[in-house]
Amino acid sequence: MSPAGKRPRSYDPVRTRAAVLAQFGQVRDAVRTLTDEQLALPTRLGDWSVRELVAHIGMALTALHRAVERPAPARQDVQVAEWVFATAGNAAAIADFTRGLAADHPDLDAYLADVDESLRALLAEHPGSRLLETNAGALPLDDYLVTRTVELVVHTDDLNAAVSGLAVPYDRQALAAATRLLADALAVKAPGGSTEVRVPPYAVVQCVEGPRHTRGTPPNVVETDPLTWVRLATGRLAWTDAVAEAQVSASGERADLGGLLPLLS
Repeated sequence: MSPAGKRPRSYDPVRTRAAVLAQFGQVRDAVRTLTDEQLALPTRLGDWSVRELVAHIGMALTALHRAVERPAPARQDVQVAEWVFATAGNAAAIADFTRGLAADHPDLDAYLADVDESLRALLAEHPGSRLLETNAGALPLDDYLVTRTVELVVHTDDLNAAVSGLAVPYDRQALAAATRLLADALAVKAPGGSTEVRVPPYAVVQCVEGPRHTRGTPPNVVETDPLTWVRLATGRLAWTDAVAEAQVSASGERADLGGLLPLLS
């Protein structure tokens, strides 16, 4: 499935790999500065502590290892944007696994170093075309790596929100890929051409059923910045709050996306 029947967006695999490694490196650098008291702080992710959040970030990358260990599917049967809708059903199992990881790895710096080393080895060994059986369906390794940018960007934001004064940077390419994937997922969820969603400088998509815009200024326009879009798409920020606080502009009768968000939760 692709937005509005269009060819699915392609991602530069070299940039995607660099983005995943760079964003994970930013997280690793930040985690080294955290005290035991900061690691015990609560997060906005239910009852997870910062320690459990960090363990989950590592787990999001070792998902590649678990996928590679399974037999390769015969063919690709989903597009990468559809991954967004396949995450909620595994929430309970993911939470349990995350708590176990945090308990088993008290030295988070060593744990993340092992994740980084094993990820680099995996990427060197396996071609990007290698098909993986994921929770969404069969995807090439390079496409599944794009989903890891979403995991890394979203949970970097969770980490920054949990620890006062922490400001883990966002790799530009990681933020770009995450923004585009979540924008494409909106167009998959609400196909159409009546509303234009702009997330400069990374993404523009048309969505929502209704009269298709062809030229000039679209009658229904939504615009916001990349990090706000990521928060809206993942339920970290409510649509009504974003509009009220002028973090998003929405004009036109079909510009209210509140009923379509979040996409990933």
